[in-house]
Amino acid sequence: MMIFYPRLILPLFNKLSPLPDGELKNRLMSLANRAGFSAKTIQIIDGSKRSTHSNAFFTGFGRFRRIILFDTLIDQMDHGQIEAVLAHEIGHYKKGHIPKGLALGFLMSLFGFWLVAYLASCGWFYIAFGFQTDSLAPAFLLTGLLSGEIGFWVSPFFNTISRRHEYEANRFACEMIGNPTPLISALRKMSEKNLTNLTPHPIFSRFYYSHPTLVEREKSLMEFSGNMPISKEL
Repeated sequence: MMIFYPRLILPLFNKLSPLPDGELKNRLMSLANRAGFSAKTIQIIDGSKRSTHSNAFFTGFGRFRRIILFDTLIDQMDHGQIEAVLAHEIGHYKKGHIPKGLALGFLMSLFGFWLVAYLASCGWFYIAFGFQTDSLAPAFLLTGLLSGEIGFWVSPFFNTISRRHEYEANRFACEMIGNPTPLISALRKMSEKNLTNLTPHPIFSRFYYSHPTLVEREKSLMEFSGNMPISKEL
């Protein structure tokens, strides 16, 4: 899927066009080279046809890897901010967050199939829900219906891991750019355009949010940057 998605599936739902040659492309390719992230091309996706949400991401694997920018990102941000957002996304790759996520997903799938197999062998499980048969179909049906209830209570664990990865990617971007200012200003603009809640209750955000809040991100970047120069624009 990592190979076929960017080449065959994504173009079915979005229009992709290459980023024109110029200062922005040269700047982003230079960033990728400095970070040791080889990409075949940089493309623009027409995300504006659905919303004003802006982002940048990379997709594909090996020589099929490509950097994709939302057209809204280019419209809303200057070159320094776009570079900082891309550095954050590259940080996820360089810190190994992608294989870690795949490994965690594999383990969860393995546990899910084991649970189905175990419950399928338990007569009490069928009787408790009014089934008189011990076939596999009710086990799949019931575990599918109940998985949402289980997932709700384990989601804080996965959100904690996701937030930790976000902090690591932020720090990587700060190191690559050499200044936290572009990333902080980009995060502020994305929060504004995406209508982010800036001050959720701490318990609520810890339970539901897979990303740190803007205030938490800024505090972490300021602490990490230390003596790095901070622009007066902030």
